[in-house]
Amino acid sequence: MNTLRKLTVIALGMVSAILFSAQAPAQPAGPVPARNVVLVHGAWADGSSWSEVIARLQAAGLHVTAVQNPLTSLADSVAATRRALALQDGPTVLVAHSWGGTVISETGMDPKVTALVYVAARAPDAGEDFVALSGKFPTMPARAGVQEHDGFTYLSEEAFLKYFANGVPHDKARVLYAEQEPTAASIFGGRTTVAAWRSKPSWYAVSKLDQTISPDLERFLAARMKATTTELEAGHLSLVSHAQEIVELILAAASRGS
Repeated sequence: MNTLRKLTVIALGMVSAILFSAQAPAQPAGPVPARNVVLVHGAWADGSSWSEVIARLQAAGLHVTAVQNPLTSLADSVAATRRALALQDGPTVLVAHSWGGTVISETGMDPKVTALVYVAARAPDAGEDFVALSGKFPTMPARAGVQEHDGFTYLSEEAFLKYFANGVPHDKARVLYAEQEPTAASIFGGRTTVAAWRSKPSWYAVSKLDQTISPDLERFLAARMKATTTELEAGHLSLVSHAQEIVELILAAASRGS
């Protein structure tokens, strides 16, 4: 009987080992690294504002697309971003600066999007009146330089150089001023239908010296979305003045860095 019992125990052990081995491959795998990054610029800018970030991401082996955000309406900007996402061939990190955060909050539900990165950006909830939310925080100096003509807004040269591009070398800031994209006044009141950050992992770069969006508003948004957050000694254009730190945040979101 002792021999029979021993054989039974051995047999049961072998069956258990076989079953465990068969089940092992079904265990959840770690996060799949994204090889694509789609960048969405904000108001009073164009895709070239990402140039310092793009070069570094390409050097890291990532496929990068900068959306030429039309800034004519929220619907137009969402459509342009969706066209860019449709061209990606796999897992993609979706990144936005400033008003572009509204766009990725809407488009980030795309199944290819594995992570969202907000750079001193808006991050509205679904249907939220973001203008009203912003009114609960300090009005920043750049606002006084907004000029409107035929339904489109521009930043005055003084406001752009002094407040929008604070922390950016003067010569570079003047180039960015010349490249600023006219922005429809109506887009700032546009409301999203979803908030992708509620279901997608999110990262947020707060600009502590921002003179365009209140840093306290940025902190509120980052905390609300439970984002992995970094604070930079930067003005609103941290993607220009602190490109390396922004790249590191994007690489972390792509599961390629810490």
